[in-house]
Amino acid sequence: MANVADNVRVGITGGMYVGPVKTTLPASASASVDPKFKDLGYISADGVTQTIDSDTSDIKAWQNGDVVRTIQTSHKVSFKMTLIETNEEVLKLYYADATATATAVKMTGAQAPHFSGVFDVLDGNKTIRVCIPDGQVTERGDVVYKNDEAIGYEVTITCYPDQNGVKAYKYLGTR
Repeated sequence: MANVADNVRVGITGGMYVGPVKTTLPASASASVDPKFKDLGYISADGVTQTIDSDTSDIKAWQNGDVVRTIQTSHKVSFKMTLIETNEEVLKLYYADATATATAVKMTGAQAPHFSGVFDVLDGNKTIRVCIPDGQVTERGDVVYKNDEAIGYEVTITCYPDQNGVKAYKYLGTR
């Protein structure tokens, strides 16, 4: 097996974009992003964390209690990040307030709307692009107001399957 240093990727920078659910997603790492997608701005130095959760259940035989099969009982894809720009798009996403502006937001019990999303991970001219056909903010972290750090809006985005059963598309390429 060969070791190829050029295959090592680092998430140097990137961006997260959200748009109305069912907005046309780019079909490659270099395709144009539909102008309906809005850039969310700076993401904290912690970057973006991808999580794939699945639960399984063992099927046991009567003979000796042998495990004879394992079945998947659930599967979930999510992305977690802390947005550190206080702008209209971030406030709409975090607070689930479609009327939010850069100067006013309403905190209610509204459920977060579904949206489509794209985020790019850049390493020089190498790109990883993740396209989310149907996402929703399902967890929010605390907003902390301190004099020595940026105000952040931590969100976890859960990805739901599209008509093809795909929760997220990942493209690798160059710019």
